[in-house]
Amino acid sequence: MRTAASKVVSLDEAARRVGEARAAGRTVALANGCFDVLHVGHVRYLQGARAEADLLVVGVNGDASVRRLKGEGRPAMPAADRALLVAALRPVDLVVVFDEDDVRGLIAALRPDVHCKGTDYTPETVPEREVVRAYGGRVAIVGDPKDHDTRALLARIRG
Repeated sequence: MRTAASKVVSLDEAARRVGEARAAGRTVALANGCFDVLHVGHVRYLQGARAEADLLVVGVNGDASVRRLKGEGRPAMPAADRALLVAALRPVDLVVVFDEDDVRGLIAALRPDVHCKGTDYTPETVPEREVVRAYGGRVAIVGDPKDHDTRALLARIRG
């Protein structure tokens, strides 16, 4: 059994493993997010993403990116911890931490067969949709309704 730590890889290593998977006839999905405080919505999102392909790569936003996207006081946990928690989930095959505010660079480097986004998007509102469509990939909306929110969860915890 692979350890969670062995699933957290560099972009170069992820690209190598994606290439090997493709050479073996496997399909690749990419999901991404901050995963600041792991909750049931994240698990359902990643389960849905894994159902779209044979190999699931998850991009986890780096700390500076989370701070820019979510504001001061975030992330609640450093990127290395968030990546390890995501990697420990059964549906996840590889995790890459990326520093950009969006996932376009990761998509361009890995060219997943399917780019998965949560139900707070529609296929028309996925910011990276044109990058994916340009090389013949597709976008999938996966997971449960957006009833789970890290910001609300943190507010409840902080009381």
